[in-house]
Amino acid sequence: MYDREFTPERITGLKENEIFVFGSNLAGSHGGGAAWLAYDRFGAIWGQGVGLQGRSYGIPTMHGGVEVIKPYVDEFITFAKQHPELKFLVTKIGCGIAGFTIEEIAPLFRDALGVENIILPKDFVECMGC
Repeated sequence: MYDREFTPERITGLKENEIFVFGSNLAGSHGGGAAWLAYDRFGAIWGQGVGLQGRSYGIPTMHGGVEVIKPYVDEFITFAKQHPELKFLVTKIGCGIAGFTIEEIAPLFRDALGVENIILPKDFVECMGC
């Protein structure tokens, strides 16, 4: 059905060029969910809520609705395009502790569909038409 790679449901390790993309908060308090995993295993920096940190990349999802998340997603897509040597594994950002649905978040990543080094969750890709 799809001729593309999807983000694994569970990420426990990364290959050399892979970056773990997670939902964060602006304060960079990585206390739960994928943010904790990013902090515990992939170099996320306590106190940094946005951008590349170690082998992870934070996209804030805890400070408002999808309209305030979108600029951070757009910034991430631009960053990924500028770094084709890296492979970005996007988790289901915003769909855990932040409380958004896949139908709300997935469309924010529509512009990432054609970017080869951005790997999206299958649920996001299937929902692009939602």
